[in-house]
Amino acid sequence: MDRSARLIQVTRPRKADGVVLVLHGGAAQRGDPPVSPSQPPVLLMIPVARRIGRAGHGQLAVYRLLNSHRGWNREQSPVDDVRWALSRVHSDHAEVPVGLVGHSIGGRAALLGAAEPGVVSAVALAPWVYPSDDAQLPGRRILIVHGSRDQVADPDRSAAVARNLASTAESVSYVRVRDGRHALLRQSRLVTGLAAGFIATTLLGQPAHGLVAAALNGQPDLEI
Repeated sequence: MDRSARLIQVTRPRKADGVVLVLHGGAAQRGDPPVSPSQPPVLLMIPVARRIGRAGHGQLAVYRLLNSHRGWNREQSPVDDVRWALSRVHSDHAEVPVGLVGHSIGGRAALLGAAEPGVVSAVALAPWVYPSDDAQLPGRRILIVHGSRDQVADPDRSAAVARNLASTAESVSYVRVRDGRHALLRQSRLVTGLAAGFIATTLLGQPAHGLVAAALNGQPDLEI
């Protein structure tokens, strides 16, 4: 049974000015089945990756990472898969800034993986976290987006993590989505646009407007 992490390239610019890793969620299951490209948490991130690619206007190399295991395994966590993926993209795109975008446990991996060399920004959508999670993130710009009615990942926990990260990061913004549930499906267009705009601006220096500009200014508590 193959337990290797895999990278799926979504956009292939001739010369990338930035790289984005898109990280899926998904809980562990009995019997520890391998990650499938067709499982719902993986499929959920396909439109996110495509939206980021469009926001990059041909300047961003976007990859979807398929983890080596489902869920968060103490022996092999999604952060380990992020480190593996970063080593791969750094070899192909030397000296290029990297952004991480993840949902659920992928959001947790994005926040903790942002401490890795070369990463300049991270977006965590409905991250499944412990309130004690923390990382040293000097120079990084962080965005956390969480639905107020999420019954899978507690938004109060992610708000606590936002406060932890703010002690070292360049900026941390927290956006609470009114009536948003864990998958944020009803608000997907707005949330996906915010994530794509934030990551493209932090990697490419594009002009920011509206909610993206507010998030980039590090406003700690926004609501949509």
